[in-house]
Amino acid sequence: MAKNVLPESSAQETEVKAVEGRRGFLSSLASILLRQREASIVIVAIVLVIYFQASNQAFLSAASVATLFQYAAATTIIATGEVMLLICGEMDLSAGMIFALVPFVIYFVAQAGISMWVGIILALILSGIIGLFNGAITVFLKVPSFITTLGMIFLLEGVALLISGGFPKLVPQEGLINVIMGHGLYAEIIWAVVIVIIMQIVLSYTRWGLHTVATGGNALGASEVGINVNRIKIGNFILSAIFSGFAGILESFRITSMDPLAGGTNIMFMAIAGAVIGGTALQGGLGTIVGAFLGVLVLSILQDGFTLLGVSAFTFDVILGIAILIAMILNVRLRTWRERGTV
Repeated sequence: MAKNVLPESSAQETEVKAVEGRRGFLSSLASILLRQREASIVIVAIVLVIYFQASNQAFLSAASVATLFQYAAATTIIATGEVMLLICGEMDLSAGMIFALVPFVIYFVAQAGISMWVGIILALILSGIIGLFNGAITVFLKVPSFITTLGMIFLLEGVALLISGGFPKLVPQEGLINVIMGHGLYAEIIWAVVIVIIMQIVLSYTRWGLHTVATGGNALGASEVGINVNRIKIGNFILSAIFSGFAGILESFRITSMDPLAGGTNIMFMAIAGAVIGGTALQGGLGTIVGAFLGVLVLSILQDGFTLLGVSAFTFDVILGIAILIAMILNVRLRTWRERGTV
Protein backbone atom coordinates (compact mmCIF):
# COMPACT_ATOMS: atom_id res chain seq x y z
CA MET A 1 0.00 0.00 0.00
CA ALA A 2 2.84 2.35 0.91
CA LYS A 3 4.45 1.61 -2.44
CA ASN A 4 1.39 3.05 -4.21
CA VAL A 5 1.17 6.18 -2.03
CA LEU A 6 4.81 7.28 -2.30
CA PRO A 7 5.00 7.56 -6.10
CA GLU A 8 1.67 9.44 -6.19
CA SER A 9 2.89 11.86 -3.52
CA SER A 10 6.15 12.35 -5.38
CA ALA A 11 4.29 13.11 -8.61
CA GLN A 12 2.16 15.72 -6.84
CA GLU A 13 5.25 17.39 -5.39
CA THR A 14 6.84 17.44 -8.86
CA GLU A 15 3.71 19.00 -10.33
CA VAL A 16 3.60 21.63 -7.56
CA LYS A 17 7.26 22.49 -8.16
CA ALA A 18 6.60 22.80 -11.90
CA VAL A 19 3.67 25.16 -11.27
CA GLU A 20 5.77 27.21 -8.83
CA GLY A 21 8.58 27.28 -11.38
CA ARG A 22 6.24 28.63 -14.07
CA ARG A 23 4.90 31.21 -11.66
CA GLY A 24 8.43 32.17 -10.71
CA PHE A 25 9.37 32.58 -14.37
CA LEU A 26 6.27 34.68 -15.12
CA SER A 27 6.91 36.74 -11.99
CA SER A 28 10.53 37.34 -13.03
CA LEU A 29 9.44 38.25 -16.57
CA ALA A 30 6.83 40.68 -15.26
CA SER A 31 9.44 42.20 -12.94
CA ILE A 32 11.82 42.72 -15.86
CA LEU A 33 9.10 44.34 -17.97
CA LEU A 34 8.15 46.64 -15.08
CA ARG A 35 11.70 47.62 -14.17
CA GLN A 36 13.10 47.83 -17.70
CA ARG A 37 10.58 50.01 -19.52
CA GLU A 38 12.39 49.50 -22.84
CA ALA A 39 11.83 45.72 -22.71
CA SER A 40 8.06 45.97 -23.17
CA ILE A 41 8.45 48.44 -26.06
CA VAL A 42 10.89 46.11 -27.83
CA ILE A 43 8.34 43.30 -27.54
CA VAL A 44 5.60 45.55 -28.97
CA ALA A 45 7.87 46.57 -31.86
CA ILE A 46 8.71 42.94 -32.67
CA VAL A 47 5.03 41.90 -32.58
CA LEU A 48 4.10 44.79 -34.90
CA VAL A 49 6.87 43.91 -37.37
CA ILE A 50 5.71 40.27 -37.45
CA TYR A 51 2.08 41.31 -37.94
CA PHE A 52 2.72 43.80 -40.74
CA GLN A 53 5.15 41.46 -42.51
CA ALA A 54 2.55 38.68 -42.38
CA SER A 55 -0.10 41.10 -43.68
CA ASN A 56 2.06 42.52 -46.47
CA GLN A 57 5.25 40.83 -47.67
CA ALA A 58 6.59 44.21 -48.84
CA PHE A 59 6.84 45.54 -45.27
CA LEU A 60 10.46 44.42 -44.77
CA SER A 61 11.56 45.26 -48.31
CA ALA A 62 14.52 47.62 -48.70
CA ALA A 63 12.27 50.46 -49.89
CA SER A 64 9.84 50.01 -47.00
CA VAL A 65 12.63 49.87 -44.39
CA ALA A 66 14.15 53.04 -45.85
CA THR A 67 10.76 54.74 -45.57
CA LEU A 68 10.42 53.51 -41.99
CA PHE A 69 13.78 55.05 -41.09
CA GLN A 70 12.75 58.30 -42.77
CA TYR A 71 9.65 58.44 -40.57
CA ALA A 72 11.72 57.78 -37.46
CA ALA A 73 14.99 59.70 -37.90
CA ALA A 74 14.05 63.37 -37.58
CA THR A 75 11.40 62.67 -34.95
CA THR A 76 13.90 60.68 -32.89
CA ILE A 77 16.40 63.56 -32.87
CA ILE A 78 13.72 66.00 -31.72
CA ALA A 79 12.51 63.48 -29.12
CA THR A 80 16.05 63.27 -27.71
CA GLY A 81 15.97 66.94 -26.78
CA GLU A 82 12.39 66.74 -25.55
CA VAL A 83 13.29 63.87 -23.20
CA MET A 84 16.00 65.96 -21.53
CA LEU A 85 13.48 68.75 -21.00
CA LEU A 86 10.65 66.49 -19.89
CA ILE A 87 12.88 64.79 -17.34
CA CYS A 88 13.71 68.12 -15.73
CA GLY A 89 10.02 69.06 -15.67
CA GLU A 90 9.70 71.27 -18.75
CA MET A 91 8.72 70.92 -22.43
CA ASP A 92 9.32 72.71 -25.74
CA LEU A 93 6.29 73.07 -28.00
CA SER A 94 8.24 75.24 -30.45
CA ALA A 95 10.52 72.38 -31.55
CA GLY A 96 8.55 71.84 -34.77
CA MET A 97 8.90 75.47 -35.85
CA ILE A 98 12.62 75.55 -35.00
CA PHE A 99 12.80 72.45 -37.22
CA ALA A 100 11.15 74.42 -40.06
CA LEU A 101 12.88 77.80 -39.61
CA VAL A 102 16.61 77.31 -39.11
CA PRO A 103 17.38 75.51 -42.42
CA PHE A 104 16.64 78.81 -44.20
CA VAL A 105 19.84 80.19 -42.67
CA ILE A 106 21.76 77.72 -44.87
CA TYR A 107 19.86 78.86 -47.95
CA PHE A 108 20.59 82.56 -47.43
CA VAL A 109 24.22 81.90 -46.52
CA ALA A 110 24.67 79.84 -49.70
CA GLN A 111 22.98 82.60 -51.72
CA ALA A 112 25.65 84.97 -50.40
CA GLY A 113 28.36 82.65 -51.74
CA ILE A 114 29.48 81.39 -48.32
CA SER A 115 30.17 77.72 -47.59
CA MET A 116 27.16 75.68 -46.50
CA TRP A 117 29.22 74.36 -43.57
CA VAL A 118 29.23 77.92 -42.24
CA GLY A 119 25.49 78.05 -42.83
CA ILE A 120 24.98 74.86 -40.82
CA ILE A 121 26.98 76.24 -37.90
CA LEU A 122 25.06 79.54 -37.98
CA ALA A 123 21.76 77.65 -38.16
CA LEU A 124 22.67 75.64 -35.06
CA ILE A 125 23.75 78.82 -33.26
CA LEU A 126 20.36 80.37 -34.09
CA SER A 127 18.68 77.25 -32.71
CA GLY A 128 20.65 77.60 -29.48
CA ILE A 129 19.70 81.27 -29.16
CA ILE A 130 16.01 80.39 -29.51
CA GLY A 131 16.44 77.72 -26.84
CA LEU A 132 18.23 80.20 -24.58
CA PHE A 133 15.37 82.67 -25.03
CA ASN A 134 12.79 80.00 -24.17
CA GLY A 135 14.77 78.91 -21.12
CA ALA A 136 15.42 82.42 -19.82
CA ILE A 137 11.75 83.41 -20.02
CA THR A 138 10.68 80.19 -18.31
CA VAL A 139 13.29 80.26 -15.55
CA PHE A 140 13.75 83.95 -14.75
CA LEU A 141 10.29 85.33 -15.55
CA LYS A 142 8.55 82.25 -14.12
CA VAL A 143 6.38 81.78 -17.21
CA PRO A 144 5.36 78.12 -17.64
CA SER A 145 7.32 76.52 -20.48
CA PHE A 146 4.05 75.43 -22.08
CA ILE A 147 3.04 79.09 -22.50
CA THR A 148 6.54 80.33 -23.40
CA THR A 149 7.04 77.83 -26.19
CA LEU A 150 3.42 78.06 -27.36
CA GLY A 151 3.99 81.76 -28.03
CA MET A 152 7.30 80.92 -29.70
CA ILE A 153 5.47 78.66 -32.18
CA PHE A 154 3.57 81.59 -33.65
CA LEU A 155 6.59 83.90 -33.55
CA LEU A 156 8.81 81.46 -35.43
CA GLU A 157 6.07 80.52 -37.88
CA GLY A 158 5.60 84.19 -38.76
CA VAL A 159 9.35 84.71 -39.22
CA ALA A 160 9.62 81.59 -41.41
CA LEU A 161 6.78 82.76 -43.65
CA LEU A 162 8.19 86.28 -43.89
CA ILE A 163 11.73 85.29 -44.90
CA SER A 164 10.55 82.61 -47.35
CA GLY A 165 7.62 84.49 -48.82
CA GLY A 166 5.53 81.46 -47.93
CA PHE A 167 7.24 79.27 -50.53
CA PRO A 168 9.73 76.40 -50.21
CA LYS A 169 13.35 77.00 -51.22
CA LEU A 170 15.70 74.50 -52.85
CA VAL A 171 18.75 73.28 -50.94
CA PRO A 172 21.95 74.13 -52.89
CA GLN A 173 23.68 71.01 -54.22
CA GLU A 174 27.34 70.67 -53.26
CA GLY A 175 27.90 66.93 -53.47
CA LEU A 176 29.45 65.29 -50.40
CA ILE A 177 28.00 67.69 -47.83
CA ASN A 178 24.48 66.88 -49.06
CA VAL A 179 25.11 63.14 -48.76
CA ILE A 180 26.59 63.43 -45.26
CA MET A 181 23.89 65.77 -43.99
CA GLY A 182 20.91 63.63 -44.89
CA HIS A 183 20.61 63.03 -48.63
CA GLY A 184 22.41 59.68 -48.35
CA LEU A 185 19.91 56.79 -48.09
CA TYR A 186 20.59 55.99 -44.42
CA ALA A 187 22.49 59.13 -43.42
CA GLU A 188 19.67 60.61 -41.35
CA ILE A 189 18.98 57.47 -39.30
CA ILE A 190 22.72 57.02 -38.67
CA TRP A 191 22.85 60.55 -37.25
CA ALA A 192 19.79 59.76 -35.12
CA VAL A 193 21.27 56.54 -33.68
CA VAL A 194 24.61 58.23 -32.90
CA ILE A 195 22.82 61.08 -31.10
CA VAL A 196 20.66 58.62 -29.13
CA ILE A 197 23.72 56.65 -27.96
CA ILE A 198 25.67 59.77 -26.96
CA MET A 199 22.76 61.38 -25.13
CA GLN A 200 21.85 58.17 -23.30
CA ILE A 201 25.42 58.03 -22.01
CA VAL A 202 25.17 61.70 -21.02
CA LEU A 203 21.88 61.09 -19.22
CA SER A 204 22.99 57.93 -17.40
CA TYR A 205 26.67 58.47 -16.63
CA THR A 206 27.47 62.18 -16.48
CA ARG A 207 26.91 64.83 -13.85
CA TRP A 208 24.71 66.80 -16.27
CA GLY A 209 22.38 63.82 -16.74
CA LEU A 210 22.19 63.01 -13.03
CA HIS A 211 21.50 66.66 -12.21
CA THR A 212 18.78 66.73 -14.89
CA VAL A 213 17.04 63.75 -13.25
CA ALA A 214 17.45 65.29 -9.79
CA THR A 215 15.99 68.60 -10.98
CA GLY A 216 12.91 66.92 -12.38
CA GLY A 217 12.48 64.61 -9.39
CA ASN A 218 12.70 67.31 -6.73
CA ALA A 219 13.82 70.78 -7.84
CA LEU A 220 13.87 72.18 -4.28
CA GLY A 221 15.86 69.26 -2.94
CA ALA A 222 18.27 69.47 -5.89
CA SER A 223 18.91 73.17 -5.30
CA GLU A 224 19.49 72.55 -1.60
CA VAL A 225 22.29 70.08 -2.32
CA GLY A 226 24.04 72.58 -4.59
CA ILE A 227 22.64 71.81 -8.06
CA ASN A 228 22.12 74.92 -10.17
CA VAL A 229 18.56 74.10 -11.23
CA ASN A 230 18.20 77.19 -13.43
CA ARG A 231 21.36 76.36 -15.36
CA ILE A 232 20.22 72.77 -15.88
CA LYS A 233 16.83 73.85 -17.24
CA ILE A 234 18.20 76.56 -19.52
CA GLY A 235 20.92 74.21 -20.78
CA ASN A 236 18.34 71.58 -21.68
CA PHE A 237 16.19 74.17 -23.46
CA ILE A 238 19.27 75.01 -25.55
CA LEU A 239 19.97 71.32 -26.20
CA SER A 240 16.38 70.69 -27.24
CA ALA A 241 16.39 73.62 -29.66
CA ILE A 242 19.73 72.60 -31.19
CA PHE A 243 18.51 69.05 -31.76
CA SER A 244 15.29 70.38 -33.32
CA GLY A 245 17.27 72.65 -35.63
CA PHE A 246 19.68 69.87 -36.54
CA ALA A 247 16.77 67.55 -37.38
CA GLY A 248 15.35 70.26 -39.64
CA ILE A 249 18.70 70.66 -41.38
CA LEU A 250 19.01 66.91 -42.01
CA GLU A 251 15.45 66.69 -43.29
CA SER A 252 15.90 69.64 -45.66
CA PHE A 253 19.03 68.02 -47.12
CA ARG A 254 17.17 64.72 -47.45
CA ILE A 255 14.23 66.12 -49.42
CA THR A 256 16.44 68.83 -51.08
CA SER A 257 14.10 71.67 -50.11
CA MET A 258 13.12 73.88 -47.18
CA ASP A 259 9.46 74.39 -46.39
CA PRO A 260 8.38 77.11 -43.91
CA LEU A 261 5.54 74.84 -42.76
CA ALA A 262 7.46 71.55 -42.87
CA GLY A 263 7.46 70.98 -39.13
CA GLY A 264 4.72 72.71 -37.21
CA THR A 265 3.09 70.93 -34.31
CA ASN A 266 2.76 67.52 -35.95
CA ILE A 267 6.41 66.42 -35.69
CA MET A 268 6.71 67.99 -32.24
CA PHE A 269 3.73 66.05 -30.89
CA MET A 270 5.01 62.86 -32.52
CA ALA A 271 8.35 63.37 -30.74
CA ILE A 272 6.67 63.95 -27.36
CA ALA A 273 4.35 60.98 -27.98
CA GLY A 274 7.37 58.78 -28.72
CA ALA A 275 9.06 59.98 -25.53
CA VAL A 276 5.95 59.29 -23.43
CA ILE A 277 5.37 55.85 -24.97
CA GLY A 278 9.05 55.17 -24.33
CA GLY A 279 8.61 55.72 -20.59
CA THR A 280 9.35 59.41 -20.06
CA ALA A 281 7.10 60.92 -17.41
CA LEU A 282 5.51 64.30 -18.08
CA GLN A 283 5.81 65.03 -14.34
CA GLY A 284 9.59 64.96 -14.65
CA GLY A 285 12.34 62.93 -13.03
CA LEU A 286 11.95 59.81 -15.17
CA GLY A 287 12.82 58.83 -18.74
CA THR A 288 15.40 57.42 -21.13
CA ILE A 289 16.65 58.44 -24.56
CA VAL A 290 16.67 54.83 -25.77
CA GLY A 291 13.06 54.47 -24.66
CA ALA A 292 12.08 57.54 -26.67
CA PHE A 293 13.85 56.13 -29.73
CA LEU A 294 11.94 52.86 -29.35
CA GLY A 295 8.68 54.76 -28.83
CA VAL A 296 9.23 56.74 -32.02
CA LEU A 297 10.18 53.52 -33.82
CA VAL A 298 6.90 51.88 -32.75
CA LEU A 299 4.93 54.88 -34.05
CA SER A 300 6.89 54.78 -37.31
CA ILE A 301 6.22 51.04 -37.70
CA LEU A 302 2.50 51.71 -37.21
CA GLN A 303 2.53 54.58 -39.70
CA ASP A 304 4.48 52.68 -42.35
CA GLY A 305 2.49 49.47 -41.80
CA PHE A 306 -0.87 51.20 -42.04
CA THR A 307 0.24 53.00 -45.19
CA LEU A 308 1.16 49.71 -46.86
CA LEU A 309 -2.15 48.16 -45.79
CA GLY A 310 -4.09 51.14 -47.13
CA VAL A 311 -5.53 52.01 -43.71
CA SER A 312 -6.86 55.55 -43.27
CA ALA A 313 -4.61 58.09 -41.57
CA PHE A 314 -7.53 58.83 -39.24
CA THR A 315 -7.21 55.29 -37.85
CA PHE A 316 -3.54 55.95 -37.06
CA ASP A 317 -4.54 59.05 -35.07
CA VAL A 318 -7.04 56.98 -33.07
CA ILE A 319 -4.42 54.34 -32.25
CA LEU A 320 -1.84 57.05 -31.44
CA GLY A 321 -4.26 58.63 -28.96
CA ILE A 322 -4.98 55.27 -27.32
CA ALA A 323 -1.26 54.46 -27.13
CA ILE A 324 -0.48 57.79 -25.42
CA LEU A 325 -3.29 57.31 -22.89
CA ILE A 326 -2.18 53.76 -22.07
CA ALA A 327 1.46 54.87 -21.79
CA MET A 328 0.56 57.73 -19.45
CA ILE A 329 -1.58 55.46 -17.24
CA LEU A 330 1.25 52.93 -17.03
CA ASN A 331 3.79 55.67 -16.29
CA VAL A 332 1.71 57.00 -13.41
CA ARG A 333 1.04 53.52 -11.99
CA LEU A 334 4.68 52.41 -12.30
CA ARG A 335 5.86 55.56 -10.58
CA THR A 336 3.41 54.93 -7.72
CA TRP A 337 4.51 51.31 -7.37
CA ARG A 338 8.19 52.28 -7.34
CA GLU A 339 7.58 54.91 -4.66
CA ARG A 340 5.85 52.24 -2.55
CA GLY A 341 8.66 49.79 -3.24
CA THR A 342 6.30 47.30 -4.91
CA VAL A 343 8.57 46.84 -7.97
